[in-house]
Amino acid sequence: MHIVTTIAGSDSGGGAGIQADLKTFQELDVFGTSVITALTAQNTQGVMDVLPIEQAFINKQFHALLEDFPISAIKTGMLFSSDIIRTIALAMTNLTIPLIVDPVMIAKGGETLLQQEAVEALRNNLLPLATIVTPNIPEAETLTARKIETVSDIRLAAQSLLQLGVQCVIIKGGHLANKDFAVDYVFFKNGKSFSMQTSRIATKNTHGTGCTFSAALTAFIGRQMPIEQAIVEAKKFIQLAITHNLSIGHGNGPTNHFAYQKFKESCEVTIGETQ
Repeated sequence: MHIVTTIAGSDSGGGAGIQADLKTFQELDVFGTSVITALTAQNTQGVMDVLPIEQAFINKQFHALLEDFPISAIKTGMLFSSDIIRTIALAMTNLTIPLIVDPVMIAKGGETLLQQEAVEALRNNLLPLATIVTPNIPEAETLTARKIETVSDIRLAAQSLLQLGVQCVIIKGGHLANKDFAVDYVFFKNGKSFSMQTSRIATKNTHGTGCTFSAALTAFIGRQMPIEQAIVEAKKFIQLAITHNLSIGHGNGPTNHFAYQKFKESCEVTIGETQ
């Protein structure tokens, strides 16, 4: 049994954060453990409040897991503050466990989930330790202080992140203007790159897509799947979760974490170049 860990905030609505991660882990046959960084009062219509957890208790949660479990992959999600980021980075410093960083910044409803002063801590303290980072376009713009409107812009942003020490950068292109397709771009430190294209789904039910994609990636990496294959399978997982969404709640509803096992043979991801 492979054991993986999510370090993230709790979503009381169940569509994102710790809850989405653990559902994804369960569906992909890994044993999920968690370190909770913040509590949120939220539903599909927005985030009403955030209560960050004290750094000392976050540290205790993490070390309790490290002392008892052979963890095969770790992901981070909502980290909220520079103090929390530095706490996690310090705990990760001497570990050789693959680290997937989902740089969660803004909720689907527009609420801030990462304080502005924490962006530099993320860049300087955590990203140099990351195996993979998975920003969407707005997150990549914030992390690199670059405007991203073209594939060339994406390539430059990825190179900027790779220079921080990240081994692999996945920039999710869903925010780019293309009504028919969504394309994600993958760049490795060794110079290799590829793109993943899927059909764009017309839906508002995309709450927790970033959490779910990075959790699926963490699960596949934790199962020792080769990194390129893990990235493509994680893309299939989130594509199917969006396609077969649950239509729950009155706002931006959650994706369907249970769709992959049932429909994975029917999901097409077109692999291409990043030119």
